[in-house]
Amino acid sequence: MSRSLGSLMLAGLLMASRLGAEVLADDRKPPTNDDFVSKSLAREIIGPRQTLVETIRECESAIPRMHEVKSVEEWEKEAERMRSDALAHVIFRGEAAAWRKAKGKVEWLDTIEGGPGYRIKKVRYEALPGLWIPGLLYEPESLTGKVPVVLNVNGHDFKGKAADYKQVRCINLAKRGMLALNIEWFGMGQFRDGNYRHDLINHIDLCGAGGIAAHYLAMSRGLDLLLSLAHADSERVAVTGLSGGGWQTIFISAFDKRVTLTNPVAGYSSFLTRTEHFSDLGDSEQTPCDLATVTDYAHMTAMMAPRATLLTFNATDNCCFAAGHALPPLLNAAAPVFRLYGQEARLQSHVNTDPGTHNYLRDNREAFYRMVGETFFKGDAAYSAKEIPSDTEVKSAEILDVELPVDNVSLQSLALSLSKTLPNRAELPITEAQGVARTWRDEGRKRLRDLVRTRQYETKARATTRAEGEGVKVTSWRIEVGEWSVPVVELTKGEPSKSVVLLADDGRKASADEAKKWLSAGYRVLAVDPFSVGESQIAERDYLFALMLSAVGNRPLGLQAGQVASIARWAKAERPAEPLTLAASGPRTGVMALVAAALEEAAIDDVVLRAPLGSLKELIETKQEYRLSPELFCFGLLEDFDVAQLAALVVPRRVTIHQPNERARKELGGLGAWYKAWGADWEPLH
Repeated sequence: MSRSLGSLMLAGLLMASRLGAEVLADDRKPPTNDDFVSKSLAREIIGPRQTLVETIRECESAIPRMHEVKSVEEWEKEAERMRSDALAHVIFRGEAAAWRKAKGKVEWLDTIEGGPGYRIKKVRYEALPGLWIPGLLYEPESLTGKVPVVLNVNGHDFKGKAADYKQVRCINLAKRGMLALNIEWFGMGQFRDGNYRHDLINHIDLCGAGGIAAHYLAMSRGLDLLLSLAHADSERVAVTGLSGGGWQTIFISAFDKRVTLTNPVAGYSSFLTRTEHFSDLGDSEQTPCDLATVTDYAHMTAMMAPRATLLTFNATDNCCFAAGHALPPLLNAAAPVFRLYGQEARLQSHVNTDPGTHNYLRDNREAFYRMVGETFFKGDAAYSAKEIPSDTEVKSAEILDVELPVDNVSLQSLALSLSKTLPNRAELPITEAQGVARTWRDEGRKRLRDLVRTRQYETKARATTRAEGEGVKVTSWRIEVGEWSVPVVELTKGEPSKSVVLLADDGRKASADEAKKWLSAGYRVLAVDPFSVGESQIAERDYLFALMLSAVGNRPLGLQAGQVASIARWAKAERPAEPLTLAASGPRTGVMALVAAALEEAAIDDVVLRAPLGSLKELIETKQEYRLSPELFCFGLLEDFDVAQLAALVVPRRVTIHQPNERARKELGGLGAWYKAWGADWEPLH
């Protein structure tokens, strides 16, 4: 699909989603449902695709484009900048920088019989201190001189390193005289348990360390191991893998110039391509926080120049990254750069049609063997790219298991360890003079604003429907908050003298009971669905779009808090005499409310939370899935703030907490003393 066609589709979606809300309806007949408030809260305002359209637009506008490069010198300067920035500002942030400097250990274990002409050596190595990666070295029995080395990575295959197609490839490489290292990937094979789940790198991100570094180091330490071998040829270093292994292949190859031949198989596409083809939306590791502020996968493909690059895709891929849409943008970006070097032949592609589905079977393997032959065995008449039959030599996972330490560090234990001493400024300056407390609060608000990257949005409100029934007046509002549309339902009963902005984890449709309580107490109720909540939740795989927003430099939590704060300012401007309460029910919206209130002092007069988180550490301790609350895994948030510190930033305004769990009682119990330090007699826990 062309970029212009994609833009037309986006414009069409946007127009269609707006048409239904352009005309103000004045429907004063009550809904037939007996529960008028519930029906009113459930009425559609922005439609099911609006947030999707706006998210695509936000991401597409931020993704870097590949520009025309006029010289090798210009390109190398640009490529080095991207490489350096990605390593320093995306991969090795925070504590991850120390992991990079640590010296990893390597331990050789058993050697088992392979097949004719090769053996298999079991090995384990440290990717970072205490986190051992199991591997299998396929080694030719007769080695002389220097030989090519190949790092073999795998994707989302639960068999991991024991996958038959991966074993056959490694066997064939060894039979051709190469050293082939077959390593395990997190979440697969021997790492197939909940402690190595891929989204746990977002838990590490929450602590202010680059979770993606664990993936990167697993590969770079694998290259270290291969290149430490006596027969390794440092000029002939290849990496290859399928699917998630294809992503690993381009990720390590683009940023580690030791790789001289790369062959990612059905493993990635440009971020721009993903805004049109949702099958390509990547998981946590494929969409690292802030990567698209530095580079795109199209650029990373070009960064391979002039090194040998074979891009393999499948014609009718039933998973992701189908050749028709994934391959052309990558070639279009990389080909001109290879041409600058006079090395057009080093950029090749292969499209598999038999079977054409998501695979690294014989046709794709033989394409790799051909590229290896052309690059590493040029002029060797004895070299053949035809696969050597080896199916009978495939071994069971049990035979290939590599013993790991009982206390092997996992992604989860890594996050737990990082979180223990966080946040860095945990203690509130309760015993200090009020000036010290004020400085702590004000500086904290500045850090929080930077962390969540919230913005000051212009707000425009348009009523879409009005209704009245059972003594309740209802106005449905479409609030344009910057470039985002936020649905709001206003409920009034009688003549309210105060207002409440109401949030709920399950969306405004689930907040009818809460709304009725506030109405009965004399409040004007504004029930809001910010980004990723209720009607503003993208219907399918919404968390993958949250990852994409983070990749382009946004923070979903900052977006949500900014929307809530903007609506509070709008409501306050409409009725400046009415005190405004911000109320939230649930762990997700509870954090949103605290962030919004901390950053918007003028419009929000107090905060009421129901059943909030007691600590962000609960997410890590319970191995909370990223998909269930993407915004809470805001990069570096726990490094500076836990829930207690966020609440402390709201003072001197009151924070009231209903239905606190035991953790909340423990963690938030000291807030009463904090209020006293501000001269207020208030106990938040109720």
